[in-house]
This record gives sequence, structure tokens and C-alpha cells, in this order.
Amino acid sequence: MRVGDTVRKPALPSTLSVSRFTAHLRSRGIDAPAAHGFDEDGRQVLEYVPGDLAMDLGPLDEKGLRRVGALVRRIHDVGHEYSADDGVWDVLIPPPGPADLVCHNDLAPWNLVVGERWVFIDWDGAGPSTRSWDLAYAAQSFSMLDDSRPVPEAAQRLRWFIDGYGRSEALRAELPTAMIERSDAMHGLLHRAHADGWEPWATMYTTGHGEYWASVTAYLQANRGAWVDALRSQ
Repeated sequence: MRVGDTVRKPALPSTLSVSRFTAHLRSRGIDAPAAHGFDEDGRQVLEYVPGDLAMDLGPLDEKGLRRVGALVRRIHDVGHEYSADDGVWDVLIPPPGPADLVCHNDLAPWNLVVGERWVFIDWDGAGPSTRSWDLAYAAQSFSMLDDSRPVPEAAQRLRWFIDGYGRSEALRAELPTAMIERSDAMHGLLHRAHADGWEPWATMYTTGHGEYWASVTAYLQANRGAWVDALRSQ
């Protein structure tokens, strides 16, 4: 909840580790909400970042997609040099292979504040992962790769986002498969949560999120060739 120019959130076992990581990001010039300790009720006290959520502003244009792609790259580069060994983390969907950096793990339009500053918020799930796993989720969500838009348009949006990120040919080659696997992992999480009654994910599964991620996975799989072509260097 917002209190003045701060946001108050329940403290978690991972809170101190996350606060140290975001402080490191800030020390390296990456904007993230400043942590101000805890209040009298034991809640986290975080800087309130003014602006609108990207998800409420409609699809980002080419300039916006390139800007976010570049921001994700900077987060990953700094996260790669950060040691996760001494931290307590709460990574909801771990990567399929060994982690090679610390990252946000939920880089999506619902966690990006757009205003005078462009700032990713809600870092509670930050922790060890891989570039391709984190990038796959961000690329799908910001490029809006789902059946709501024509494949050629979606492929172009993906190209803009990844051109902004600017990584190697090897990562570009990995990304189409990684997007499919990451989307399927999200659906799997929601499905298991529904079966086990694990909230809030169980309710999300029955209120459209389960169906959405199943359809995204099918869409990504059916059009994999378009993503491969879009990500080839020209």
C-alpha cells in the first residue's frame, strides 16, 4: 500500500537479499526503487515511483521496445557480476539449467513504471536465473507475443525488443525455444497451484491466466519459425 511517497509491503525471508541487490543496481546506475528499511509494523518501506504501469498505456512503440530491451540488458550485465551465494531468494520459476546471474524474474509490462523515469518495480522474486530464461519472459510479454495480434507484427516487435537488448547470435538462437519453455513453465506453475490450492496462483489459474498461458505456449510453438527469422541478424 502507498503511504505518502513510500510503498509498504510485507517483509519476506528474501527481503534483505533483494534490498542488497537493488542497492547494487542503483550503485551501478540502474534505477530501481530505493529501500528504506522497515516500519513499526515490520513492513518493507520502499520508494514510491510516480508514473503509469506500462500495461495501462497500450503496446510500446518501436522506440519504447528498444528502450526496454536496452534496460533489461543493463540489468542482466550488472546481475551477472553479482554473487547470489550468500542470499536468500524466492525464485518462483527456476531456470532449467545452472544460474549465471541474479535478475528480476518478472520483467513485464505490469512491473514497469513509465513516467519521467522508466523503472522496474516489485523485485520480491529476484534471484538466480539465466539470461535466456529471464529474457524469454520479458521478450514475450513486452513484444506481446500472443494470438491477439498478427504474427508478422509480433515478429517485428520481437525484433525491436531484442535489437535493443543487443546480445550475441547464440542467445538469439536460443530465444525461440526458451520462450516456449518459459511460457509452458508458467502454465505448469498455475496448473499445479490450482491442484494444490496454492494462492494466489490457484485463483489466477481459474480466472483466465491458466488459459492465457496455455494459448501463448501454443502460439509460440506454432509460429517458432517466424521468431527464428525475426531474430536473425540482417
